[in-house]
Amino acid sequence: MKIKLRTVIIDDEPDAVNFIRSIIKEYCPSLEVVNTANNAMDGINVIRESKPDLILLDVEMPHGSGFDLLAQFPDKTFDVIFITAFNHYAIRAIKFSAVDYILKPININEFIVAIEKVLEKRSTSFQPNRNLETLLENLNSPAPAKLAIPTSEGMEYINTREIIRIEADRSYSWFFLTGKRKLLVSTNLKEYQDILSDRSFFRAHNSHLINLEHV
Repeated sequence: MKIKLRTVIIDDEPDAVNFIRSIIKEYCPSLEVVNTANNAMDGINVIRESKPDLILLDVEMPHGSGFDLLAQFPDKTFDVIFITAFNHYAIRAIKFSAVDYILKPININEFIVAIEKVLEKRSTSFQPNRNLETLLENLNSPAPAKLAIPTSEGMEYINTREIIRIEADRSYSWFFLTGKRKLLVSTNLKEYQDILSDRSFFRAHNSHLINLEHV
């Protein structure tokens, strides 16, 4: 019998919790909901008691945010998928940190895709989630500065000041960094243009995004 991921749902909206439960029951046989909470304070206790593999975590809740909750766990042995509104201030920091998230109102297909990404990651090798630490660092900065990028050798965490330019290569992107470093990333240039839109980056050509700090 295949072991299911122990899953905790933390959301202050009962309807959202029930909807997520129903999606998991219908479409996500690899997950087992072991507990729920409707605020950050109760969520901390639930995580300590239940020791989940996966947390589906609302961002805005009574008695602290989802980020406040995460900060209580220095050793993060679980995955997190954030559930948040489209216009939430933290979306950019979440994207910078390559952390999975689902937008409200929840789309079933997007939910399933997010779950499949977690399952795929855990099927290869699972390490304590450094992406979450990067997210908390970015949230504590005036503007997100550390970018998590997926490479063939795992995640790389780079400061945006290190990026000289990014060049498109079909559906991939080449990062040209200070110190003559070069990284190939399996994400297209348009996505990085969106993430870096409020930084000093300029789309000089269809295939080139340059950091004006290095011009």
